[in-house]
Amino acid sequence: MGFSFRESLRAALRSGFLILKLIIPLYILADILLYFDLLRHITFLFAPVTSVLQLPAEAAMAIAGGVFLNLYAAIAFAAPLGLSPYQWTILAVFLGVCHSLPVESAVMRKLGVAYWYSALLRVIMAFVSVGPVMLMPDSFFGDQATSGPVTLARYDSFLQMLRGSLGGSLLLSLKIIGLITLIIFVMDWVKSTRFMQEYTRKVNTSFSIIVGQLLGITYGAGILIREVNDGHLSRENVFYIATFLMICHSIIEDALLFVLFGASYWVIVTVRLIAAFLFSFVLLRLFDRRLVPHQTVESIPR
Repeated sequence: MGFSFRESLRAALRSGFLILKLIIPLYILADILLYFDLLRHITFLFAPVTSVLQLPAEAAMAIAGGVFLNLYAAIAFAAPLGLSPYQWTILAVFLGVCHSLPVESAVMRKLGVAYWYSALLRVIMAFVSVGPVMLMPDSFFGDQATSGPVTLARYDSFLQMLRGSLGGSLLLSLKIIGLITLIIFVMDWVKSTRFMQEYTRKVNTSFSIIVGQLLGITYGAGILIREVNDGHLSRENVFYIATFLMICHSIIEDALLFVLFGASYWVIVTVRLIAAFLFSFVLLRLFDRRLVPHQTVESIPR
């Protein structure tokens, strides 16, 4: 089948707008929580987490901001604490796996992945992933942390906050639509070439994983939604890809945010990649043995 500009554009817009229905209201909700300082009232829940992660008690605000809002909020709360490179790396690995849970779990729900599974998986794997980092010697991380001027937006009124939040959510929306559109065009063009006709399923899976790893869950999910709607990926494929991406995604932008403060980029990326590969492999093996004890995956009738 040849490349169709119109069909690719329609598919991209459908995927983009489906994501936007979740992003805009939750983006504004996050800003409302920050504006009224409501997050501070639940930070006591994260005090045990800071103890386990060997972080100062004041880092509870940063963890709460990362888990419920986004990494920018987490960094803004953590920046004044004077964390060491080791502590920044711990925070980066933990929140790299377990951040923006309300938004990204809702995105996964659109793919048919249960909300509770998304949230529980990411919380558990955040602790599992950070374990190896805590066993590394301090000398592995260097001595001096760098700092940057990271601050949260300040508003003079609630109305001003809503205008700023709406503008920010719309800007993010345009970015999402633009990137998803570009990626779908590239993917459709690649699949239309004669050489790739026999490997369509592999192309779909590879693009979804690569996009999610480099750009994040939201963008990767946008591609997956399109592929599921077109019948190119089974529910099992989506489940395993989504599981992998929930543990290891956005390894460029998210990781570099923490590198600015002294975190080790290669530790962050390596630990998350290994955790994602190992858990996905174990899950796949357990799933196969439980449901198809006498068959291989390839022999299951489709």
